[in-house]
This record gives sequence, C-alpha cells and structure tokens, in this order.
Amino acid sequence: MTGPGLTDAGSWAGQPVIAGAGLAGLATALLMDRPCVVLSPAPLATDAASALAQGGIAAAIGPDDTPALHARDTLEAGVGLCDPVVVDAITRAGPGAIAALRDRGVAFDTGPDGRLDLHLEAAHSRPRIAHAHGDGTGAEIMRALVARTRATPRITVLDGAALRRVIVRDGRVAGVRIARAGQELILPTSACVIATGGVGALFPTTTSPPGGLGSGLACAARAGAVLRDLEFVQFHPTALAVGSDAAPRVLISEAVRGAGAILVDESGARFTDELAPRDIVARAIQAHLSAGHRVLLDARAATQGHFARHFPAIARACVQHGIDPDRQPIPVRPAVHYHMGGIETDLRGRSTVPGLWACGEAASTGLHGANRLASNSLLEAFVCGGFVARDLDATSLPVPDGLPDDPPIPGGGADDLADIRACIGRAAGILRDADGLTRAIRALAPHVADDDHALVGALLCVSALGRRESRGGHYRSDYPDTAPQAVHTRLTMRQGLAALASLAPAAASLSDNGILVP
Repeated sequence: MTGPGLTDAGSWAGQPVIAGAGLAGLATALLMDRPCVVLSPAPLATDAASALAQGGIAAAIGPDDTPALHARDTLEAGVGLCDPVVVDAITRAGPGAIAALRDRGVAFDTGPDGRLDLHLEAAHSRPRIAHAHGDGTGAEIMRALVARTRATPRITVLDGAALRRVIVRDGRVAGVRIARAGQELILPTSACVIATGGVGALFPTTTSPPGGLGSGLACAARAGAVLRDLEFVQFHPTALAVGSDAAPRVLISEAVRGAGAILVDESGARFTDELAPRDIVARAIQAHLSAGHRVLLDARAATQGHFARHFPAIARACVQHGIDPDRQPIPVRPAVHYHMGGIETDLRGRSTVPGLWACGEAASTGLHGANRLASNSLLEAFVCGGFVARDLDATSLPVPDGLPDDPPIPGGGADDLADIRACIGRAAGILRDADGLTRAIRALAPHVADDDHALVGALLCVSALGRRESRGGHYRSDYPDTAPQAVHTRLTMRQGLAALASLAPAAASLSDNGILVP
C-alpha cells in the first residue's frame, strides 16, 4: 500500500505520523486502532536494522526462567543506568510479545517437541532467545509484520518518504515536514512518533543499514526534546572482518558464541570470556587487534560440521567471502551495532515535547542503560511500540488548525558525510579521551546549523566529553574507572550548542534563537 500523492495530503492530514518503518514503527501502527501514516524512507523492511537482526528476541518463556531473572540480567548489563520500573514492565511483557508475534504470523523455530527452541546468549543466565530460520529472526518478523501492515487499510504507508523536521508551535507538535519524490511537504498533525532507528551509519565501521544516520534524533533535538545518554554506543564484538568498511559489516551473531564458539588469535590461544557482556568482549578484541594479533571466532567444535544448519545466513555470508566455518575460524572485529542513548521517553513513549513520542532504537526508554543486553532490542521495539500505540489510542489529539508555518531548511552537507564519519569514528570509538572528543567537537561545530549528521555527532561527542568515567559502552582512556554513582546525561539542543560555542569560539557563536552560526 502506498499513500496518496503530495497534492492530496489533506486526506490524511491530522493523523498520527510514524517516522520509520522498522519493527518499532510497524508495531506502533499495527497495535493502535487509529488511522495513521507511516513514513518509510525505503521500501518496507529494506533499510531497517530490525530486518538484519540475527540472534532473536529475548523473553522469559523457558521452563526454568522468569521475567524477574530476565530483569536481573538486564539490570546487571546496564551498569546502573537502567530504570528498574521500565525493565520490569518490558521483561514482564516478553512472553506476551512472543505470543502476539506468533499470532501475527511469525514462524519461530521449534524443537522436536513443538516447543520454541531457545538460544543462550552472552550475559543471559538462561536460554531465552526465541529465533527464526536459525539466524534470520529479524527478517522473519519483518516479513510477517510488513504483510500485516499492507493488509491493514487504516495504515497509510508513504514509501520513499522521510521526516525532515518536527514543527512545534505554542509548545507542542503542530506538524511535520517530510521529503518525498524530490519534493517537500508540510503535514499538519498533533502527534508524531519517531521510530527512525539509531546512529550506526555515522560511524565508519558498523553493522547498521545506510539509513541509520540519527535523523530522528536531529529532528527531536531541533524540536526542543531532551536527549539522554547519547555517549553510550554499543560495539558488537564480532563483525566479519573482511571486505570494505564502505558497506555495513556482516554481523556474526552472539548466538554463535552462545552455541560454544570460542575467540582465539592466530596462534589458537583464547584471550577473553566469550560470554561476557558485549562492551567487555569488544574492548578485549580491540586490545588484541591493537597489539598486532588477528582475532578469529572458531565454531568448528561447537557446530560439528553443521554450521549452516544452525546459522544459515551467516554461513552464506562467510562462503561469499571464501570462508568455510566448518573448516576454518571466522575473522572478526568489533563494529558499531546499537545506540543505547536517544530521545528520552517515559514508559508511554512520550518525549519531553507534547505530541512527540519515540520508540525503538531512537528512544532512550531506560531499558538498556549503559550496555544493552543481547536480543533485548527486538523485544523493546515491539513492546514499546505497543505502549505508544495504546497511549495514542487513549489520548485526545488536538485537531490541527490549518497548515503550520515552517521556515525553509538550509541545504545539508551530504557531501561531507564521509568526513563526518571519520571524525566521529576517531573520537567516539571504543576508546575515547578528552583531546580526541574536543577536536571532533571543534571540527563539527561550524556545520551543525544546517547539517543533521554533524549535529548528532557533535551532541554525541559533547555528551561523551562530559562523562568523565568509564561505564558500559562508554570507555574513557583518561578516566578508566567507573564512578560510584550512576548519573544520566541529559542534553537539549540549546545546551549542546552552548557547549559547542564554548569549545569552538573561533568557529561558531550562539545566536539569540539558539542556532549556531558561522
């Protein structure tokens, strides 16, 4: 289903607008009762990180498992920054989420007894990862939900449409500016849901799809929303270490290590605990690589000649690069995989701007803290999409009064994206320090007024510079210890721009309206 053209937008003006068509966005649309509009920058599921998810979705559905155990594991992985109330709510919703997905056509893998087959992954105390087609869970979930979305008449999907700005008037959302087919359109609405995914594509080495550039965070920041914990970026320890960094790296799922694969160097020696939290394993691998070693994931004994049976998608990717996982170890290295920070929300998905909701990777819900537990992302996307849907159904939305005014958007610096990636990658990688972060902020500062990529990168670096400790996915080589008290980083665009102006006075200054200008 594609929506009406730009000339007849009045037929859906006033409906909630969901920016993003990954799992979080589609769950929001499907689980609400209202008519709504979904903005899908690419054809459905083709540029969504959800579709790439391999390991599965975590839920306490095993006979020896409970939501309380799942919550405990999540809190331990989050290193003090999870919200216990949010963790409890989402983990308790896990079994119901699996049932709801099965009801909507998701074919999870089962064992000979017909029960769901559950994988074990790092930092989980129980096997609780429901999966589909071995390592094709995200693709299977998206297949089922895309089919349901296209069959639901009250959902209008605008293929090729991207959110450019959230328009705020009198302190609340009044509309959105979208781009489609080379044109821009202002759509009146009093409800916008940002489900645009993460920031991985702002880094040079990532498993994220090309669209993961933090556009939703930029729109929320420019609308005045509070962003939280932007510095916490998760590096997946095991991405396939072959090919060019220009394309997303192939992820070697944590489930491979959960099945018994070991990490070794070129001599065959093990050097870390494969099932430690992701930040610990990623730093251990990076340190080993920096010392001149190769790092390989050896699954030969674990899968006993049947790697493709357990992990068919990973096997195909390996074969495409001349690697046979049944006969040789797989070369791996860390890559940016997930952003724990994002738009601060409450348990209903509401941001600090009335009329603006967020869910999925774009949101900072309080589930992940400083370090996401494996396979909690698909769970959060579906469950929190449902929370947003229910809140929208229960909310009386003001009727938009005409077309809100919105000034033209200055041309961005898309040609500079490669430079921005390199800058962010150097400063905000696995190891960070004040000098590198300050240099990046000064380089990005002159561009933030009209370049969303530079804005998000600069705000991330400002947050990282302000956190003078190491915790979870944020590691400062100049502050390697963890502070006794866990404190969130909260940042508005105005606060971020003031910090930029103080660090880069020669490059930029802060105008009266909060815009950084040359």
